[in-house]
Amino acid sequence: MKNTISQRVADFLKNFPPFNFLDQHDIEVLSEQVSIIYKDKGAVIFTENEETHDSFYVVHKGAVELLKNQKNDILDMCDEGDIFGLRPLIAHENYKMEARTHEETILYAIPIAIFKPYAIKNSNVGSFIIDSFASNTQNPFSKSHSDKLYGSDFDTENTGEVIDKDNKILDLQPIKYSKKIITCSRAATAKEIAVTMTKKNIGAILVVEDMLPIGIITDKDLRNKIVTGDYSINTTADVIMNSPVITYSKKMTITQAQMAMMKSNISHLCLTKDGTANTKAIGILSKHDVMVALGNNPAVLIKALKRVKKTKAIKPIRAKIMQLLQGYLNQNIPITLTSKIITELNDACIKRVIELSLAKMKTPPPARFSWLALGSQGRSEQLLHTDQDNALIYEDVPEVLQEKTRKYFLELAAEVNKGLFEIGYDYCPAEMMASNPKWCLSLNQWKELVHDWISKPGKDEVLLSFIFFDYSLSYGDRELANELADYIFEDIDANPIFYVHLVSGALQSPSPTGFFRQFLVEQDGAHKDFFDIKRRALMPLADAARVLILSHSVKGISNTYERFEKLAELEPQNKELYLSCAYSYKALLKFRTKQGLLHHDSGQFIELESLTKLEKVKLKATFKTIKELQEVISMRFNPGKITI
Repeated sequence: MKNTISQRVADFLKNFPPFNFLDQHDIEVLSEQVSIIYKDKGAVIFTENEETHDSFYVVHKGAVELLKNQKNDILDMCDEGDIFGLRPLIAHENYKMEARTHEETILYAIPIAIFKPYAIKNSNVGSFIIDSFASNTQNPFSKSHSDKLYGSDFDTENTGEVIDKDNKILDLQPIKYSKKIITCSRAATAKEIAVTMTKKNIGAILVVEDMLPIGIITDKDLRNKIVTGDYSINTTADVIMNSPVITYSKKMTITQAQMAMMKSNISHLCLTKDGTANTKAIGILSKHDVMVALGNNPAVLIKALKRVKKTKAIKPIRAKIMQLLQGYLNQNIPITLTSKIITELNDACIKRVIELSLAKMKTPPPARFSWLALGSQGRSEQLLHTDQDNALIYEDVPEVLQEKTRKYFLELAAEVNKGLFEIGYDYCPAEMMASNPKWCLSLNQWKELVHDWISKPGKDEVLLSFIFFDYSLSYGDRELANELADYIFEDIDANPIFYVHLVSGALQSPSPTGFFRQFLVEQDGAHKDFFDIKRRALMPLADAARVLILSHSVKGISNTYERFEKLAELEPQNKELYLSCAYSYKALLKFRTKQGLLHHDSGQFIELESLTKLEKVKLKATFKTIKELQEVISMRFNPGKITI
């Protein structure tokens, strides 16, 4: 007769990670060893510095607070299905926090000795345990937690590096190959082979013996050896085949496949389980496959952009860039590398639109100018199709030429903004575009404007600073852009109170979660009940990084995670926090990009019901650094009672 209590435990556990990674039998066996514990409200489960228990815990009903230090700061709140008390699995040391019930609670105690073999055997279980352990710490991505669990590397970004030992980045896109392999025996005749290849519409057939590849025959072999009359149509495969077969592993990049074919002067590659002819063939790769794949090769896309004569021809190239982005994410290419490649391609699209727009103008530009990308694009973080944020600087000209010069650049900007719209960049609803006379100014006019923002900061001025101070040069004269950047730093140094206003602005970003560990969602509007990952998670990190990097007068770094990595160098005492922030930002950016591609939008608003428990755990883990970071900038710049 079945134990009904353990069956109820199993029925509960199978709905939550990491137990849902186990098969039903394992869950049932594990459930028989689970202890059920009832706790009143306010009961202590374990205390800070207490020796670790022989079990970890799952909340069945109720809620558990995780607290730190004498102030009892609440680090986390665990509710139904959450796990805590994982330290015995990760580190041989006492608990680093206290666990106390927030209300009447029923816990399942999972014996570590019983559970540990499952974590060792099942990588999904082990990975989730590490993620959950990280999410229950104040600084979840600190170096102290990036060691090994059961001999497995802690995969901080789950990126899957594909950089060779010499740090030379090959084409990162994996090659797609045909898994439908057509084979024949060594005794098959040329005629039989030709009939099969014609019927199957293939360019090569694999000769196998005992399931192993021993040779390959291509349509070129049939032309050169049979059609020429050198051999009869009844000649057997072992006579005309190319042998031995050149084999490779299926884990090939496009560039590697290209080089392999060029090196051996062949048109087909045989892919096997271990890359040798001693294991079963699993795929075959042709030159045609490589050429098709090269359609999304970054270098090929850049060349295609340079060849286009009309703006509308750029739109399909942008679609291929999005396909490339999807491929990189599917292969877990590091988001840092992905961002750089996609940014370069997007910048190339913008540059080509500007070049084509200039060609439409009746005369060349009357003065030097710089086209600036602003906001997320200026930070090289705009991976998805979003709206435009740009501005234009032109050099100062004599007063008699000012109106004519201004008119020319406004016409040019209107043409460029129109072209960007045609290739998929929506117009900015707030008109933060160079075609707006407010944002198409001479260098001196820009200096006067930013001086007003810095010397007389208010809510609007700080907001504009957040947008315009993160810029990068898309096209034109670099000296103009650099001169404006130098002026901004000098003016901020002369007006240190501006930092306080920037900090006040940065602290306005709303918290990602509420008290009971729940995501704070939109309360009304078109995105009611959706989570705004941009406003609640990405912006607080980006705003804080901007304030801190400006305070160090560091120029030339606009990317948020690169700013944090630089700050880790400049402030060794906060190194661990800043590296955690860099990781969190990359993880959030990757998450938003995946959501945007999945739902064909900007990825800003996320439907929480569509996320798995595991995705929610990983997402919440990135929020840990936000509170600590905001405390750092608040203490350093002491915004006090200033409100904006």
